[in-house]
Amino acid sequence: MSIAPRSPRPSAPPAPLPRAAVPPLTLAVFAGDELVVHALPREGHVSIGRSSENDIWINHPSVSRRHAVLHLDPPLRLEDLGGANGTYVRSARATIAPGEETHPLQPISRKTVEVAVGDSITLGTAMLAIRRDPGEAAAGQPSPARRAGAEIVVLAPVMQALHQQVDLVSKSLISVLLLGETGVGKEVLARAIHDSSPRASRPLLALNCAALSESLLESELFGHEKGAFTGAIEARPGLFESAAGGTVFLDEVGELPMPTQVKLLRVIEARQVLRVGGRAPRSIDVRFVSATNRDLEAEVARGTFRQDLFFRLNGVALTIPPLRERVAEIGPLAEAFAVSACRLMDRPRPPLLSAAVRAALERYPWPGNVRELRHVIERAVVLCAGETLLLEHLPEKLRAGGERRPAPGATGAGGAAVAGAAVASAAIASAAVASAAIAGVARDRERLDAEARERERIIAALEACGGNQTHAAAQLGISRRTLINRLEAFHLPRPRKRS
Repeated sequence: MSIAPRSPRPSAPPAPLPRAAVPPLTLAVFAGDELVVHALPREGHVSIGRSSENDIWINHPSVSRRHAVLHLDPPLRLEDLGGANGTYVRSARATIAPGEETHPLQPISRKTVEVAVGDSITLGTAMLAIRRDPGEAAAGQPSPARRAGAEIVVLAPVMQALHQQVDLVSKSLISVLLLGETGVGKEVLARAIHDSSPRASRPLLALNCAALSESLLESELFGHEKGAFTGAIEARPGLFESAAGGTVFLDEVGELPMPTQVKLLRVIEARQVLRVGGRAPRSIDVRFVSATNRDLEAEVARGTFRQDLFFRLNGVALTIPPLRERVAEIGPLAEAFAVSACRLMDRPRPPLLSAAVRAALERYPWPGNVRELRHVIERAVVLCAGETLLLEHLPEKLRAGGERRPAPGATGAGGAAVAGAAVASAAIASAAVASAAIAGVARDRERLDAEARERERIIAALEACGGNQTHAAAQLGISRRTLINRLEAFHLPRPRKRS
């Protein structure tokens, strides 16, 4: 990859937008196999580095403790703080030299340079991309074979059969339990159920039950009254009240603590919710869709999940097959993800998939399923500035992938001999796939939702500082104004200092 200065910017930049007109942005961070997307405030600045005291924490050895600062007041600027392994910017507007497939990199050292949506930043070996907020860029052309109202490709026979079930189930009010491996698209299917239901005009509200502590989880689900706990300076409805007439999606429901399971069971049975600190129950009208990658029947047998709650949630169970069993959908999904990634980065034309890339994608077993495919394509789009995604834009684990295993049951006339010859290699491949799947699940369990993690950091700091926002901001390594912006963004009440 060549390193060259970026084309100079015009001497008279356009006037900054009024603050209210500045569109919300995100920063996608690719470090190793992980992708974490951080919502950026509309003003101020965010620090980036390996230390957890930074606004954006990148736990990667190639990143310095305090590596860079992104200034968000227009125009956007990146300031290098002297990171030991270097800081580089690749402009999406720079001219590509003939024969090159990537934009040139601009090295910066203790300098501040202008950046924009679509630019990528390299800190050590971690890559960052400045993107639009997905909610602001939702309008666009649908991807191939996509169901109306849901970002999902339905081409494989197993998925077509599944969506026939969805069409039947969605018309009723029965609770639905979605099962499947991590990353198969359970939230997307929940959206499809909601959008096809009589409740489609009402809200679909989702909560990841694994991302919050027990106390926060109960406040989010049931709401709280004013004064119910430190920082509760006003009453706030929970998920069940806010989704009135719509659908509540409980992701990772198998992670619910036992006390919360008891309270959720009461809500489902009575269709009433009691806010934290409240005395009078409130009636609710919601449909429940839940999802888990756990074997809940086994959890019931172990005593870690209530049997009566399992029966209430499991009105109808739908199992989403893993991506390795939906090979026909890998290419179209990759194309759809490339389109959406380019839309977020203000790139007018998404790159095409080369034949070699398509073959590599279809060979790989995808232990992280659709979520892993999305991350791979988004990373490839950041690396690729030409018109075609090439093998060099894929991670090494995909470029070095082996040949596909025979499909189960493919032993017709003459197939028995092939199957017999492949027994040993299939056993080895199965062991490797199982190992990769375990590793993928472990990585996903460690990867908390970035927003929920930051939210918990803020609440913990406020608790430790007795509600003093100035002290809490200092502990978090951010300005008080930034802390207030985060409180507003996360819909957290501004606390009163303890006497």
